[in-house]
Amino acid sequence: MINVTELTNGIRNCTCGKDHACPIDFVVIEKDALKKLPEVLGGYKKVLLVADKNTWAACGENVYGFIPCEKDFLVLSDNGKVVIPNEEKIEEITEKVTDGTDLIIGVGSGVINDLCKIVSFNKGLPYYIVATAPSMDGYASNGSALILGGMKVTINARPPKAIIADTAVLKDAPFDMIQSGYGDIMGKYSCLNDWKLAALLNGEYFCQNIWDMTFATTDELRPLAKELTARDEAAVGKLMEALVIVGIMMSFVGNSRPASGSEHHLSHFFEVTGILNNEPYFSHGTDVLYSAVVTAGIRERIAELKPVKKYMSQDFRISEMRRIYKETADGMIALQDKIGRYETDDSEAVFSKWDEIVKLLKEAPTKAEMLQMVSEIGLDYNEFLTTYGPEKIRDAIDFAKDIKDRYTVLWLNFKYFRHIVSGHRGNVDDTRH
Repeated sequence: MINVTELTNGIRNCTCGKDHACPIDFVVIEKDALKKLPEVLGGYKKVLLVADKNTWAACGENVYGFIPCEKDFLVLSDNGKVVIPNEEKIEEITEKVTDGTDLIIGVGSGVINDLCKIVSFNKGLPYYIVATAPSMDGYASNGSALILGGMKVTINARPPKAIIADTAVLKDAPFDMIQSGYGDIMGKYSCLNDWKLAALLNGEYFCQNIWDMTFATTDELRPLAKELTARDEAAVGKLMEALVIVGIMMSFVGNSRPASGSEHHLSHFFEVTGILNNEPYFSHGTDVLYSAVVTAGIRERIAELKPVKKYMSQDFRISEMRRIYKETADGMIALQDKIGRYETDDSEAVFSKWDEIVKLLKEAPTKAEMLQMVSEIGLDYNEFLTTYGPEKIRDAIDFAKDIKDRYTVLWLNFKYFRHIVSGHRGNVDDTRH
């Protein structure tokens, strides 16, 4: 696997014509990594440690004990069934930052990392993250994924100055979080295909070097599902390294394109609508893996057909978005109106490049291959189908794309293969259109 420490040095004179920088000073992923904290804390004088009740119990109290300077801590309480990274929690952390605070240390995984990332950015402070689970790829990224105004948004901030991950702690994380991390990485097969598609059709910036490194990292982790299921410490360490590598790839590009595409948009859909409707949803990476099965099915089906321009009236589209997204719909409608993708006629590019598109879509793993990954990590795709049901999955395929400004196979599907004809809705399980 790629050497993480060397990667933090960045890449100069990349083949894409850009320099890629990563502002992370330390990455420590090893057994007893917590003991390195005093060494990497340097000259910081007053530290605020942020955890939740679970991560405090996992290692937060130990981390607090290793901090040699003046310190304070905050244990966040749940503001839902779990801690939701929204305005309330941002304010709670912000109020704990004093004039003398010169470093924030988060102890946790996705939510804690995103909250500490945005608060430290807003306050002009550095932050460290002590990982408690190999559950997602945002540790090293510059994006903070939040729920603001009920919408799922990613705000550009800064990566942490240090990532500390004790493999002895990681291997004891709840297994669904290990599954989630594996799922987040396996979802890269989908998003990397989307990146190529956007470059082909829209001329979007594309870096072959970053694409290759992300793909290689994904491929190297793919066979380790059995070892991860057994909580093998070395395998868990490799999973964590893969998650950090992908995060650095995002930092290199300056956004989440190397790591997030159609499968992430579907997972965001299930999270946002779950919060809106007080309905269950899976952890992020698990939803990403399940959703990558759906997007694989979409690619396979599209590759069998010929594109035909579909039409949906603006009134019907907006009414559907309001039905699905309720009070958060206005923000997504405004986002798409600003981008103008609904009004853009890209049919000439699609029709003229159709053979290239089909060849590209077939490069991604098949639906059967993605289902095998689901099974090998101990998940059941039928649970995904029954939890969300065909109508919700159908809505996700059509309207998850509206959550973000990114072009993916969901847009290609919607504009040329959408199943909706005069409001008719069809079956979803095999993603037929």
